[in-house]
Amino acid sequence: MDSTESTKGKESVQKRSPLDLIMNQLRRKASFTERKKPAVGRLFRPSESSDKRNVGIPEVKESEAEINDTDDEAGSVVGWGRVKQFAQKLGKTPHSQNLSLSHCDLTATDVVELATLLPFLAQLEVMDLSWNDLVGGSLKALTAHLHHVGKLRVLKLCSCRLTNQDLTSLGEALDSIPLIEVLDLSWNVGVGGGHFRHFTEHLQPESTLKELRLVDCQLSETDITALSEALPMLSSLEELDLSNNKLSIKGVENFTSSLGSTPQLKTLNLSKCGLSKDSISVLGQALGSVPALEHINLSCNKEAGGGLTMLSTNLALLTHLRSLDMHLCCLTKEDVLALVQVASSLKELRELDLSSNKSVGETLQNLLQTLPLSQITKLPLNNCALSTHACHALGTAMQMLKQLESLNLSWNKCVGENLKQFLEPLSPDFKLQELRLSSCNLTTEDVLQLESACQRGVLSHLKQLDLSYNGSVGDGGWMALFGKAAALKGLEELDVSLRPSASLSVSPWLPALLEALPHLSSLTRLSLQHWALSSAEREKLEKILCKKNVILECDKLATARPKAAG
Repeated sequence: MDSTESTKGKESVQKRSPLDLIMNQLRRKASFTERKKPAVGRLFRPSESSDKRNVGIPEVKESEAEINDTDDEAGSVVGWGRVKQFAQKLGKTPHSQNLSLSHCDLTATDVVELATLLPFLAQLEVMDLSWNDLVGGSLKALTAHLHHVGKLRVLKLCSCRLTNQDLTSLGEALDSIPLIEVLDLSWNVGVGGGHFRHFTEHLQPESTLKELRLVDCQLSETDITALSEALPMLSSLEELDLSNNKLSIKGVENFTSSLGSTPQLKTLNLSKCGLSKDSISVLGQALGSVPALEHINLSCNKEAGGGLTMLSTNLALLTHLRSLDMHLCCLTKEDVLALVQVASSLKELRELDLSSNKSVGETLQNLLQTLPLSQITKLPLNNCALSTHACHALGTAMQMLKQLESLNLSWNKCVGENLKQFLEPLSPDFKLQELRLSSCNLTTEDVLQLESACQRGVLSHLKQLDLSYNGSVGDGGWMALFGKAAALKGLEELDVSLRPSASLSVSPWLPALLEALPHLSSLTRLSLQHWALSSAEREKLEKILCKKNVILECDKLATARPKAAG
């Protein structure tokens, strides 16, 4: 690692002097004390008073029991009382196998106290301390006691400001948790900058790790090299997530050269890694060494366009591939046609995401002719510049998509006036759960086709329906749709928001919506942003939604614009 990289790595880690730690503790002392006081509401919770009787709280009795009680079972009961008290002061409910303390504003003092409680959590399998900034720098206090939780399988330390000392302590503690399968260190810049080796150098052959997540850790080329050298010890690895880390071509070469050491790898996530077409080509050459791959995510690599030829050639070797995500990769027409050549070999493919690639619009027909349509469950085609010809091709293919659960056609203007051909092939045995048609230039006639589909019962499994940013739909269309909305018995989320520049009145169709709402028993979210509601209309709507515990998303009271403005 050169001096520039070293300097950058040091600067990326937010170091704290002893004085900073002391000041942090002082600033949090008040809030820490407050947390130890029971909330007024908790005094009236029967479960808590019952727990206190059974466990042996208050603390005076507990302390005496710890000193004098030699019976292991009794000590365990008292210890569990301490665990409950600790969790409750943080607003959490304790569980003997799953301890989630994410977003709890933990202090170093809390970490020390938690460490003393581990002997009473011998059955613990999952521990999540994510999103607690002050855990960083104090992890050793906890890892020194991990031998008490030898059954631990999942450890999450996302966004904890981990330092290289923390990585060392965690690495040294791996022997204490021999069953660990999932380790998530995402969003810790201190993991990068050349520091990851402090952890990897402690890995032992035949490690039990199955999932390793390092999202947005600012991994450097040195860190990727450390990972590459460690992969031979991770023969059980099934999932590796390196997304949001910029990988150089040399880093990709080092990394992929060791992929053959992880024969069980099923999921590889390299989203937003700055991969170039050359990087994609290098990755393609390595795919043959990981035949068990089922899920590949290469999305949001905008320089990857033009590199799919080499990758697609080797995709045919992945006979178990179930999902491929390359949305927002600036794919060329040649890239998609290269994928067409191997699509017929992908017998297990269930999900293909090529959304936000304009070239898909002119090549969709070729792709649909080779994909295993009868088993596709997810087909995002949003923002793909679909042409009318492409819409016709997809409409024809719909009758083959019997297993389709999610269809996203948003931001394709040609869908407007063509929705009928997508809906007519649907039959009651279709399992469509998600339909997104945002900004599709839908007309009143299109929404009437949706109403007809509801009446035929072919959308009874629908959970998410997005019709936002379609301001050209007339009031009659919304009235008809909501009039049949009771048929959408499984609907959980409905979005009919307008563009920010529009503000039309809900008055003509609100009565139909209000009448339908009691029948939408599964609804959890209703979005009506940029529609204008009077205070009386909003009050009626909120009264019904409040009873159903439905989240309403809408603007503050506004004056409706004339219909022509839509």
